[in-house]
Amino acid sequence: MLRLTGVTKRFGARSVLNGVSLGIAPGEYVAVIGDSGIGKSTLLNVIAGLEPADEGQIFFENLPITAMDDDALTLLRREKMGFVFQAFHVLPQLSVGQNVALPLLLRNRSDADAVRRMLAAVGLEGREGSPPRELSGGELQRVAIARALVGEPRLVLADEPTGNLDPENARNVLALLKDLVKTRGAAAILATHSEHAAAQTDRRYRLTAEGLERLD
Repeated sequence: MLRLTGVTKRFGARSVLNGVSLGIAPGEYVAVIGDSGIGKSTLLNVIAGLEPADEGQIFFENLPITAMDDDALTLLRREKMGFVFQAFHVLPQLSVGQNVALPLLLRNRSDADAVRRMLAAVGLEGREGSPPRELSGGELQRVAIARALVGEPRLVLADEPTGNLDPENARNVLALLKDLVKTRGAAAILATHSEHAAAQTDRRYRLTAEGLERLD
């Protein structure tokens, strides 16, 4: 489903990703761990086409991400990917329900039941009408997760999705991610500092300055 070969990303003279290679099949859930600032977020951004790779190739469902233009990448992300950003990116002018529904609206779909189910799954049942300013950091994180998963994407890229959550909600979110992967035949990459969160996945990798090392 997803294949990276020799992916390198530089910012000026500094190489952040060095020859990263990785393959993920449908139904697989993998974790990428590593020190803060090592490039985990950059790796997810490059996979999603939000940042261009300087070298190497990325294929997603046989589509060459590294050769696609901005319009094609935007459409691919809209239709096939769910991205949980570390900084939430919840839109303050929209209600909680409208934020979660946004990926569906971009696909010309409307499914209030799906929005309600997803909010209930992340512990925010009945909060559809709440403005984001009334939510805590952990609640905003759960809104971002619900938004990423509501459209049942084929690929989920989750950047520290449990970083602002208490243990119970962290367990629920990790279970939700795993359920999507296993029951829908999707794939997911979890970028995390948490060894506990990484242990819930099928495979673990460590990102270092030299590249990506498989741990199990």
